Amino acid sequence: MSEAASARSRAAARHTAGPLRPLEPMLRTWLPRQRWFAGKGRAIHRMRLVSATEVLPPVGSSPGLLHLLLGIDEDCYQLLLGLRPTLPPALAATLIGHAGSGPYAGLTVYEALGDPRLAALLLERLRSPGPLGPLRFGRDPAAPVPAGLTPRPLSGEQTNSSLIYGDSFILKVFRRVGPGLNPDLELPRALAGAGCARVPAPVAWYEAELPDSEPLTLGVLQPYLRGSDDGWQLALRRLASGNGFTSEAHALGRATAEVHSALARALPTVALGPERTALLAAGMTARLAATAREVPVLRPYEAGLRAAFDDLAAARGLSVPAQRIHGDLHLGQTLRTTGGGWSLIDFEGEPARPLSERRRPEPAVRDIAGMLRSFDYAARSHHPFDPSWAESCRDAFCSGYARTTGRDPRADAVLLRAYETDKAVYETRYEARHRPDWLHVPLAAIRRLAGAGPGPTP
Repeated sequence: MSEAASARSRAAARHTAGPLRPLEPMLRTWLPRQRWFAGKGRAIHRMRLVSATEVLPPVGSSPGLLHLLLGIDEDCYQLLLGLRPTLPPALAATLIGHAGSGPYAGLTVYEALGDPRLAALLLERLRSPGPLGPLRFGRDPAAPVPAGLTPRPLSGEQTNSSLIYGDSFILKVFRRVGPGLNPDLELPRALAGAGCARVPAPVAWYEAELPDSEPLTLGVLQPYLRGSDDGWQLALRRLASGNGFTSEAHALGRATAEVHSALARALPTVALGPERTALLAAGMTARLAATAREVPVLRPYEAGLRAAFDDLAAARGLSVPAQRIHGDLHLGQTLRTTGGGWSLIDFEGEPARPLSERRRPEPAVRDIAGMLRSFDYAARSHHPFDPSWAESCRDAFCSGYARTTGRDPRADAVLLRAYETDKAVYETRYEARHRPDWLHVPLAAIRRLAGAGPGPTP
């Protein structure tokens, strides 16, 4: 980009400092309908403009691209808005509204990621590192990104949006953002530096630099593992065909252990002494109490579940290694590549947790508990339920993990039970809020973990 063009972009960013007021009514209607919006079901009380940057000004019939960071109540969201005089029929589903006043009066406002022309422009910005107003585009100079790759949106996501470029790269656009380096950029870069090939290495990214704030990670471009099998879908196919999954689970345990070992080499580790372990247990107990208040069906098992956390708090001689981990590991966060190996993806962690929490070192067993619960979810999604399928997968995964690290995670029985119980409590709250038809899945685990037996399967 020339100096003159850069100056025009900065001037445009200043010009758009006040576009929110005429756009606010349509955004208040549109945002709660988006899958990635965390405030669904609640009224938006406060909306404020954090930054606005014209990545491309609209000229004549050519589309424009407006980048917004919006403060919505206590959260910050990233929006990419397209601007056109009229919307082509092919883009009708992306419509947000029509601007009647302000700097974009008379223009149609729409979701830019659904427009191939604007999605291609975003890739070009990533290919050309440098600043654009508060935005900063960076890339790995050793990783070439060809021009002219055809974009297409990836459907079926929840907390973010993704674009696939030419079946070669995938761009994850973070929607709910906050100050600090996102683990989905930080950890894959650290793993690449440690020589771990189990995670696709970032090739480009973009951030926002705002006054009095750490940079906000906005998007990450990584290789797209074309032809890979999603771990969750692969497990369901094995169940449907009456086949086991133990060899895959064993290999997945080994892959998880390799990633954990590489993260421990690449980033600082700590040891959690008895006091900090007791704090861990106290946090789990508090989450259990809050969930029991919200989900009454959990209350009969509360005392039995609390015993797992009490045992952890009472383990006074326990010193627990903690390190950076995946943070939200389950079958849907894994890919089996065309060569038969396993890759781990989506290192963002649980998006509902503050970024500062997601970047803290934690016991690796938290990831293991998440995967063990995922095997149970897969087994119970198939009818009739076969408990031996889940149990064999759990055994194989732990054995594979032990083969790489030399220590079976089941040897840390108190810690593993506490984390698996905490995960099941989290699942109970999630399903009660979002998918009541699935509530029986975590409740079956709740009964088992509370010592009340497996219970019936609907």
